[in-house]
Amino acid sequence: MESFNHSSRKTEDTNEMSETSDFNFPAPEPWVRESIRSGIAIPAHPLALTKNRKLDERRQRAITRYYHAAGAQGLAIGVHTTQFEIRQPQFGLYQPVLELAADTARNCDAASGSKTVLLAGICGDTKQAVAEARLARDLGYHIGMISLSSLSNATDEELVTHCRRIAAEIPIFGFYMQSAVGGRDLSPNFWRNLATVPNLVGVKIAPFDRYKTLEVIRAIAETGRSDKIALYTGNDDNIVLDLLTKYVIGEPQQTTQLRIVGGLLGHWACWTKCAVQLLQTCQATWDESTLSADLLTLAAQVTDCNAALFDARNKFDGCVVGIHYALEQQGLLDNLHLLDPKVGLSSGQRNEIDRVRSTYPQLVDDDFVKEHLDQWLS
Repeated sequence: MESFNHSSRKTEDTNEMSETSDFNFPAPEPWVRESIRSGIAIPAHPLALTKNRKLDERRQRAITRYYHAAGAQGLAIGVHTTQFEIRQPQFGLYQPVLELAADTARNCDAASGSKTVLLAGICGDTKQAVAEARLARDLGYHIGMISLSSLSNATDEELVTHCRRIAAEIPIFGFYMQSAVGGRDLSPNFWRNLATVPNLVGVKIAPFDRYKTLEVIRAIAETGRSDKIALYTGNDDNIVLDLLTKYVIGEPQQTTQLRIVGGLLGHWACWTKCAVQLLQTCQATWDESTLSADLLTLAAQVTDCNAALFDARNKFDGCVVGIHYALEQQGLLDNLHLLDPKVGLSSGQRNEIDRVRSTYPQLVDDDFVKEHLDQWLS
């Protein structure tokens, strides 16, 4: 899905890749760091389009308002769920979409007396990524979340240098993206070195792979900086278990205990009110010595929903449009259009989403949306 900026070029030429140790790394505002470390729900914001595939500002604002009203304390814009194609010159939507979300979130915050953490997706080679980071910062975004998919042939050292150059512009979130949607393998050595970046606020762990998830957690623990770097699940296929598990790393005589404290998820781009409640349910167990078996049942139910939404049966081909279908069913969207006209629901995906909506009504927030939809669309 990122073919427009997936080159095998190195991050920059030798001069541009030179020393980064003299950079000043802007620290996040204290409330931003505190919010991220406490563990919040961050939906990955989709893109609302008209029937002519132009930005539908009315429905784009409505979705942002929905997330805010549902209790999401963060928003991720310009990420995979927003469609990486927004950066293509023929669309030119990266800046307009970021501006619209930031403006809407700030208005919601002002009306409610709350604060929303804004994360901007950062993609491309170093030149493009630094430019995106500067733009996001100037638009009032608090954190840049870095996709490394474009740097498929870069070494660990080059990847960390790339991230440090971005971190010189804006506090950063690391991101381990699953390979099915364009992610690349990232070694434990990469994560250990990334953890030395002073303004690395958190890491979204989303390889959809238990082994790789544990590698990231262990690498962060080994740096001794796990108290400064928040871990977030992006494993939409394993949300509940990620949030319930206490990870104990190290030798028995000296262990480090970590938790995945929140979620930054495409799955949470729909049925968000229930997602916020789910996060709170998981967090409430953290001081308990035993877990209810009902939570394991819930874990399987949420994964079943995700299999339908993300089109797991068809290698995740419909993972973005599945979210659109769920939002369309609630009236937040009025079509399933993506920027790429060739992408639509996979065979059988509509029936699967309808099945989980019917089977697990407790995980769907239809009544909440119905009550407030006209207000959000106004």
